[in-house]
Amino acid sequence: MNKELPSPRPLPGPLGASHEETRSTSRRGRWRWLPLTSPLTWRILAVNMVAPVLLVGGLFYLDRYKNELIAAELESLRIRAEMVAAALGEGTVIDSGFALPELSPQLARQMVRRLSPPARVRARLFTPQGDELADSRLLLSANTPIQVEDLPDPDRGWFVTAFRRIYDFITDAHLVDNHLPLYRERSRPRASDYSEVTQALAGDSAWAIRSRNHRLLLSTAVPVQRYKQVLGAVMVSSSGDDIAQSLFKVRLTIFQAFAFALIITITLSLYLAGTIARPIRRLAAAAERVRRGHGRRPSIPDLSQRHDEIGELSAALRDMTEALWKRMDAIESFAADVSHELKNPLTSLRSAVETVSRVTDPEQQRKLMAIIQDDVGRLDRLISDISDASRLDAELSRAESEPVEMLTMAETLAEVYRDTGAADQVAIVIEATAGDSLAVNGIESRLVQILRNLISNALSFSPPQATLRLKAYRDGRWVCLSVADDGPGIPENKLEAIFDRFYSERPKAEKFGTHSGLGLSISKQIAEAHGGTLTASNRTAPDGTIKGACFTLRLPAANSGSPATPQR
Repeated sequence: MNKELPSPRPLPGPLGASHEETRSTSRRGRWRWLPLTSPLTWRILAVNMVAPVLLVGGLFYLDRYKNELIAAELESLRIRAEMVAAALGEGTVIDSGFALPELSPQLARQMVRRLSPPARVRARLFTPQGDELADSRLLLSANTPIQVEDLPDPDRGWFVTAFRRIYDFITDAHLVDNHLPLYRERSRPRASDYSEVTQALAGDSAWAIRSRNHRLLLSTAVPVQRYKQVLGAVMVSSSGDDIAQSLFKVRLTIFQAFAFALIITITLSLYLAGTIARPIRRLAAAAERVRRGHGRRPSIPDLSQRHDEIGELSAALRDMTEALWKRMDAIESFAADVSHELKNPLTSLRSAVETVSRVTDPEQQRKLMAIIQDDVGRLDRLISDISDASRLDAELSRAESEPVEMLTMAETLAEVYRDTGAADQVAIVIEATAGDSLAVNGIESRLVQILRNLISNALSFSPPQATLRLKAYRDGRWVCLSVADDGPGIPENKLEAIFDRFYSERPKAEKFGTHSGLGLSISKQIAEAHGGTLTASNRTAPDGTIKGACFTLRLPAANSGSPATPQR
């Protein structure tokens, strides 16, 4: 029995990505430099080409301009027809004085053929009886009529020729309206074939517009008169080629402007896409490397010299990445410190538990049980402080700040320490300048935590009958609160180290494990989240001897434009 083999699982790529995903990603990235592969580039091109496309779309909708050209051409035909009729009425009329005047056929044909070419029209003369007497397109040679047709204009270059062919293909059926009557050329035309000639023989001028092979044909007829007597009618006609040529020239000019605008639009769009899409793609690729990379701190392109939104985005991404790595370093360091600090009491607790089961001496068992209780208490304090430290960032980012009067807070805490007996052998003195506004914007419970940590720390180092000084004062836009004791002070090389996590340097008489070493670290973190600082220094005598330690908390005053919510 044949069993179907399972399909092989893809080998894992970076951070769980399969080789197929990695290859597809590399294929996509291989062509990323091409500008037209960017959707943002296509959007920029589409938006920028709306105006040129609308411009070129108007090429074929010049109806008003076309109607004005037709009206002007009809008026010009009327004037030329009247000139031909006036010449015929003066130079071809036979007037014997005994009979009615009439047109001389021979003279009329000659004059029609002479006057039509300069006027660039086709002229035809009809008798009052409706017969065609003369046609400027017909030349008589040996009594055989020959029709004359104008040759088309020669081509003017490949560009105009190509555009003309495209133009004729598009507009061939649009220049002439479908409702116009068709023109039919008869072998023996009569005046009744043309309504305008019939009206001219009645004594009025008239015009007509017809279509011939999808082209306009304009005609005007006027009467030939002698002393108000109608001797015939002249019909002059002209094709709409001049009108079509005028429209073609206008549209060609618009198209040339469109072509130039199109080239400029595409060039500027590609340049704009290059200055927007390509940097954004570089930033996105760098962010992808940060997400997928196993190395240390992939570099984010520095585009801050652009001085625009993309430069601001680049700077923000760089700052965010740097803050991310700092946070990761802090988490790694915090985890390592927590692991180290928890191992000490756990090791002691394990040894005591293993030993107590083998010891039979009641006194030794009591000592071991005391050690176990101390270690359990120390673990409880460590876990509580670690939990408080880990929740600090989230709480500071969510809590709303409010005005807090620092002097009132200091006075309240001093009274609490006096009333509870925590400072029964140490005098707490508060110093403040009357009239100073010592309000800050912050989270009151966390500011109280800072001051409690500083006071408790100072009391633990203060000898009996010492004085603890709380001084609150205003320093420009800062509100300062210092806690000074009369203890042994701080080693000069430890003024910064005392704010490190789990750093603990306690008095010799204090029981080991009473403090976790996180109090000052948490206090400094709270101060910096409120936009302030917490520093340590020593009080010295004139001879240079150390008189005690002094911790100074500086916070922005409430009226100095401090942030409404503490910054993380």
